[in-house]
Amino acid sequence: QVQLVESGGGSVQAGGSLKLSCSVSGYTGSSYCVGWFRQAPGNEREGVAALNAGNDYTYYTDSVKGRFTISQDNAKNTVFLQMNSLKPEDTAMYYCAWGRKYCSGSVGDYRYWGQGTQVTVSS
Repeated sequence: QVQLVESGGGSVQAGGSLKLSCSVSGYTGSSYCVGWFRQAPGNEREGVAALNAGNDYTYYTDSVKGRFTISQDNAKNTVFLQMNSLKPEDTAMYYCAWGRKYCSGSVGDYRYWGQGTQVTVSS
């Protein structure tokens, strides 16, 4: 059973930055994907970024390209989402998720999910 724990959320003014962390445990292989998703009230869950832990392939949704960066630490058990130039529309609950095959922004490609961390951006 893979477990994921997010941290790093909070409140920030527009233009500010936050760095989210996703601690991954319970899987010993080298090839897997970790995705960051977000969901605002009344909206569907949206894929924001994804990383293949084995080959460093990354995916970003268009609205965050140039502002968000996904990365992993050397031990490959923590995945980060550096969020710069934050906008009020980035306000949402952010979740990290784990999948074995496709590093995409599709919810269906991920099997395990964390509990989420709230990000609030004020104007």
